[in-house]
Parts: sequence; structure tokens; C-alpha cells
Amino acid sequence: MQTQMSFLFLTGDYVYKVKKPVDLGYLDYTTLEKRRFFCQQELKLNRRLCPDIYLEVVPIVQHQDKILLGGKGEVIEYAVKMRQLPPQRMMNVLLSKNQVSQRMVRQVAQKLVDFHQQAETNTEISSYGSLGSILTNTEENFTQTQKYIGVSISSEQYRGIKAYTDSFTVQNIRLFKKRVKEGRIRDCHGDLHSAHICFIDGICIYDCIEFNDRFRYCDVASEIAFLAMDMDYHRHPDLSQHFIDAYVKSSQDEELLKLLHFYKCYRAYVRGKVESFKLDDPHIPEGEKTRALAAARRYFELAKSYV
Repeated sequence: MQTQMSFLFLTGDYVYKVKKPVDLGYLDYTTLEKRRFFCQQELKLNRRLCPDIYLEVVPIVQHQDKILLGGKGEVIEYAVKMRQLPPQRMMNVLLSKNQVSQRMVRQVAQKLVDFHQQAETNTEISSYGSLGSILTNTEENFTQTQKYIGVSISSEQYRGIKAYTDSFTVQNIRLFKKRVKEGRIRDCHGDLHSAHICFIDGICIYDCIEFNDRFRYCDVASEIAFLAMDMDYHRHPDLSQHFIDAYVKSSQDEELLKLLHFYKCYRAYVRGKVESFKLDDPHIPEGEKTRALAAARRYFELAKSYV
């Protein structure tokens, strides 16, 4: 399997994840040393929510005419070694089969409450909740999607979402500052959607963002909005609302609700952008690009629905 940034080799018992030597602007894997560093980061950060799945970083070596996992030889690449998770237990798969219950959603919410309460926060992390940092993220979205106007996003959607985003940020400066002051900006997961949640013995939430701290340091409201938006995307708004209610009740963070639509819009837009990026990836076959285009259009429609 592959993503825009990685190749994943599935063996049955284990998965070996190898990073592509790419520079996408928001990540840079162009040198072997950088790929080694980010493999180590991936291991460390994902063990917070999925400790038994992430095993080690394995060197890939060339010895004479053979390429081997570990052993003697010149190191030519690195891989993150993980236990392979059962695809049929992924939350997005279960959602598509109407097999996610309110109880399961409450369990996810409680796991996230516990995680967010323990997640690191400090002056540097909190700075990513400032208006300047939020505007950096939103403006980057709009800049990077201009080329897809008329392809995956309409000009009307683009203008409407941008106007809403600009207006909301200006009108809620005090609220953003209050969230920073109250320690709501944490070292989060950063990519919390249903395809990254597996219901096995316990709940494994995996594949957090390791390549750019800026995408991981965020308001917990943004993280909760991401998964809630994703349940909306999978046409389960009832479960989305139940998830939000369970998180707010356990965390006592009722102020989160004031930011929910803003961050849902932002997260849906990010997903639309990421799916659009696949259209330019030479490694991705045409059939997958067709599916990516359809997904991108749905995400942008969803983002507009929150305006």
C-alpha cells in the first residue's frame, strides 16, 4: 500500500513502513538521515496511544546483490516495524457497515480525554494556539488549493469557506487567547480520523503526525472536531454528536462547542486538500486518483456545509 509520503509493506504479522524521499513543503524526507529521524519520531509519538503496535525502527541494508531487513551491509533506508492490525476492525470500515455503537464512540471519547489531559503542553506548544499560528495554517490551506479550483473545489466553495474562516478568526480573538491561557493547546495526535482507529483488545489510535510539529500542536477542540467531521463524512451525524457530547461531558470543556464548526470546516478542508494532492502524485494509479478526486469533492462540500 502507499500514501503520498510512504510505502507500506504488509506481511500478515507485521507492517514495514518506508518513507518516500519527498519534499512536500510541509514535510521533508529528502535525506536518509531525515527519514531515520522521522521514523524514530513516529515510533516514539505513536506509542502514546498505541504502545503495543509500534515495535522498532529497522535498517534496510544492501549486502552484495541483496537487500535485507537488518544485518551487515550499507544502510540504504529505514522502516518502522509495526504489528499488522486487522483491517476489518478499522473504524472507517465498521462505520461503512453500520457496526459502530454509541458505546464504542464513548470509549474513544474517554481514551481521548485521558490522552489530552496527559499530553504535553508548554510555552512553545501553546504558541501554536495563537491567532498568528491559526492564520498560518488556514492561509496555507487556501494557497495550496488554488490550483484545484475548478477541479476538486468550485470557486464558490473556495470563496465562501475563505470568507467564513477570515471572519471567524477576527471575531474570536479573545476566545483563541482564552484557550491558550487555559492550557487547551496540547501535543495531540494531529490526524485523528476514523481510518486511524482500530477496535482490537482495547482501542488503538495510530499513525499520528510525526513530520511537522505544527500540525500536531493544536487546540484539543480541533482534534475532536476532526473525528466528529469524519463521522459526518461517513454519514453518521448521530454518532458524531454522541462522540462530542461524551467528550465534553467527561472533559468538562463546554467551551469547545463554540469552536466546533470552525474546526470541522478547517479539518474537512485539510482532508479535501490532501486528497487533491494525490492527483499530482506520479506513483498513484489512475483508478485511485479517480477515487481521490471524488473524495476531495465530498470533503470540500462538507467543509462548505459548516459555514
